[in-house]
Amino acid sequence: MKDRTRTIHPTRIDLPADNRPLVPPIYQSVKFCMSRIEDTLRALRGEGEGYFYSRLSNPTVRQLEQLLAQLQGREDCVVVGSGMAAVSSCLLALCKAGDHVLGFVETYGPSRYLIRQLLERYGVTCTLLSIEDEEGMARVLSATPTRLVFFESPTNPANKVADIARICAAARAAGALTVMDNTFAGFHNHGQFPVDLFVHSLTKYASGHGDVMGGAIIGSAAQVAAMRQDCQTLGAVLDPHAAFLLLRGMKTYFLRYAAQAESTLEVAAWLERQPQVRHLRHPGLPSHPRHELARRQMHDFGTVICLQLEGGMEACTRFVEALRFFAITASLGSVDSLVMPPQLLQPRDFTPEQRELSELTPATIRLSIGAEDTADLIEDLAQALIAAQ
Repeated sequence: MKDRTRTIHPTRIDLPADNRPLVPPIYQSVKFCMSRIEDTLRALRGEGEGYFYSRLSNPTVRQLEQLLAQLQGREDCVVVGSGMAAVSSCLLALCKAGDHVLGFVETYGPSRYLIRQLLERYGVTCTLLSIEDEEGMARVLSATPTRLVFFESPTNPANKVADIARICAAARAAGALTVMDNTFAGFHNHGQFPVDLFVHSLTKYASGHGDVMGGAIIGSAAQVAAMRQDCQTLGAVLDPHAAFLLLRGMKTYFLRYAAQAESTLEVAAWLERQPQVRHLRHPGLPSHPRHELARRQMHDFGTVICLQLEGGMEACTRFVEALRFFAITASLGSVDSLVMPPQLLQPRDFTPEQRELSELTPATIRLSIGAEDTADLIEDLAQALIAAQ
């Protein structure tokens, strides 16, 4: 073998039997190969084990898929490049021209755009209600053949809580699927409900460190198998190195979530007592309109606080810009505390009635509580409230 060839075909280093790495390796390869054509074809048909092309499947990516499915209490999962890739891949795989989707005004803005604008181009209609309007849901589902109900709980950013059992029962009675964005609640919440498909933004709690993006669609083996080829063909695949980072992040998922949720509850209770805070919503507080429902549905209550300040947008601007430990940026679930000011939360696609239902005002702020010391965060919020005056 000449040196020029040797650089492309170096000696392989294979581990001896019963010798394995503690941390699974990153299979950072686009292509996989077998010695026999028939074995390759069997693997592609799903009749045998093996991998061929990383857009279709990859060992590192597959390990992440299996972990997330198990945590959510479902059989299978397909992961993609971002949370919105999960939402769009799921809905595009499930919907066709002539279908109707029931959605909600409290839904994350890009998801609303997908349902109201993008799917509409392909002949899919939608109805938007409030997530708390169960009677309206029943009316729509009884009057309009509906393909699926898409919802969140808690909602982003207003922290409203959906009655999951009631939504699932109404959808099932009408022959509709339920697709739930479970990002705020996490993989350890809501698996006990008969939700057909869960979607998650892995960019949040799965990563936990704000350095990798990803999304997941989780459901039964049959449901995931039916949409897997569509997801593969759409091409929003997750890179194996990103999958490796997400697997690493998941090792501390429960530790991070529990600590941050506990800190969030303490911060929310403190903020609620401050005279400058006009309105605050966190599912863990007794003041939340659906606190008892949240207690029945969730193990813990997340790391997001939605609040409104006296003094409107000007006071909010002073408050946000005075914060030292809260970064003004998108996303949530990070070990870093984050803040979204009113200027970045205002919906631009709402009618006046929908804006009122959303409860988003020019004084609405979203806080994502990180893993910093709780006393430091409260001290920071206290000095920012003084600056807001």
